[in-house]
Amino acid sequence: MTQLHRLVLEYRGEEVVVRVLYRSGLDGPNPSTKARAREVTALARSGLTRALEALDAGDVAICGTSGFSQREDLLSVAVPRPDELREAAS
Repeated sequence: MTQLHRLVLEYRGEEVVVRVLYRSGLDGPNPSTKARAREVTALARSGLTRALEALDAGDVAICGTSGFSQREDLLSVAVPRPDELREAAS
């Protein structure tokens, strides 16, 4: 079973770089295969979808700030686990 641990979004001009940190079994697809690209894309999509749902629900707290004229705020978003989403839908 593949488990998403972290998504990092980095905006570089006209592109967005998404770093996906996940844990997978040793029997997963090799790095250069289309199956691996599909697996990572699905993980990123599900993680972003869950984050957007949590933001829409208002479960957000600012947990850190830095900067003066250029600001960086860290958000803590209460993202429900996938099994909690299934229970809420039933």
